[in-house]
Amino acid sequence: MLGATIFTVISVYLARKGGKHRKRSFKPENGIESSGMAIAAGSVIDGIPESIAIGLTMLAGGIVSLATLVAIFLSNIPEGLSSSVGMKNQGWKPHKIFGLWLGIAIITSISSFVGYTVFGQLPVQITAFTLAVAAGVILAMLVDTMIPEAFSQTHNLAGMVTVVAFAISFLLSKI
Repeated sequence: MLGATIFTVISVYLARKGGKHRKRSFKPENGIESSGMAIAAGSVIDGIPESIAIGLTMLAGGIVSLATLVAIFLSNIPEGLSSSVGMKNQGWKPHKIFGLWLGIAIITSISSFVGYTVFGQLPVQITAFTLAVAAGVILAMLVDTMIPEAFSQTHNLAGMVTVVAFAISFLLSKI
């Protein structure tokens, strides 16, 4: 609940600051462009807990599962592309867009390192709490961002595509 609350509060704040359409990869009917910067901010919001979770996963088994890496990689591609297109449409230069995403990659990499090194020294209860908060953030982001976008683009197929994606994720986790 704490992770979902954190994500929701920041999401509402970004929407009120002009990023209402930050979750859309297309131009809304009212003609307002999506906010590329708000999508990038959202990537940091959910990227840090994801990365900490990766670090914690490495603590548990020494290696991050293929399913985890594929899921994170695939979920971040649409956000990155959508954000970059939005920034380009707003006049950002390619090197500034690349620099921003490089910075986000560095921040999330540091978060993964912190998850692995710092959390290895902490009591298991703190690690469990951190994973629960990260799961809340990630779940809230998924429902808030990806499901409405998927439904708006695929309509009646969104449910089937979601189930297929979860099935693939499950199969990858068993490899």
